[in-house]
Amino acid sequence: MSNTSIEKRMINAIILHSQDLPIKDSSTPQLQTANILPRQADNDEQLIGLWLHGKSKHTQRYYKSDTDKFFKFTNKQLRQLILSDLQKFSDSLNNEKLTDGSKRRVLSSIKSLISFAHRLGYLPFDISRHLILPIPKDTLAERILSENEVRRIIEAENCPRNKLILKTLFITGIRVSELCSLKWKDLKERKDGGQVTIYGKGSKTRVVLIPEPLWSDLLTFKNNCSDESSIFRGRKNSQQLNPVTILRIVRKASQKAGIKKNVSPHWFRHAHSSLAIENKAPLHVVQASLGHSSIQTTSRYLHVKPDDCSSKYLKI
Repeated sequence: MSNTSIEKRMINAIILHSQDLPIKDSSTPQLQTANILPRQADNDEQLIGLWLHGKSKHTQRYYKSDTDKFFKFTNKQLRQLILSDLQKFSDSLNNEKLTDGSKRRVLSSIKSLISFAHRLGYLPFDISRHLILPIPKDTLAERILSENEVRRIIEAENCPRNKLILKTLFITGIRVSELCSLKWKDLKERKDGGQVTIYGKGSKTRVVLIPEPLWSDLLTFKNNCSDESSIFRGRKNSQQLNPVTILRIVRKASQKAGIKKNVSPHWFRHAHSSLAIENKAPLHVVQASLGHSSIQTTSRYLHVKPDDCSSKYLKI
């Protein structure tokens, strides 16, 4: 047999066997094929379980709601999806009168799932890479309370526990979920006040300083409580307060103070960030105190109240 015939047979064999190989995404390393990677999931339900594992209950609730809505709309399994399915689902969200921010969150959940499935080798392509997400208007400035508004809200609250909750939200800038989970053992005294250890979003731990007089107010409020008990508890039992209760406290005090806005506990966090930066606190300090994963998140507060603008240099 001639060398030419042997070469032809080898080429034909390669072409024949290549038809049995899984199609690889150009963005996926060549080694990550179905012949090398062990199978991670047998069906979509198992894959979603892997995807949600380890995430917070809050995140799991939103992700599950978003993906349930998506699968109900498409009526397809993940391996049957094409890009147009994602685009049609994106268009359908317009009929639900969702804000661009809410729409972006839903689509981000779907992109996260599909991207995860691709990385695990469950899907040969990440079709979600080409799905364009809406860019919502930045409405942060609308949710920034002035120092005077914060003071009015706190002064409008007569209940000692609730007043202390409002003060703690503003002075520490912690999230409402972090406030609810605080225990007395998380507090530690310092020469000039105290500090609190917070186990927050993304399973990250940070320490926030508590200045006077808030530190003294907290110690007075503690009375004879054990270190293992929650700092802020319900009136009728020893259970910690939940975020919904904190929201009611904030809304009621805001209305009493004459603030005609839908103030939430997170607005105190925004006010903390904005006012701290306005008072020349370094960005990296604010980032560390608030537990922002990126300095870009913290820098958003720079644009809420800019110190300079080209409009100041124009006259008419």
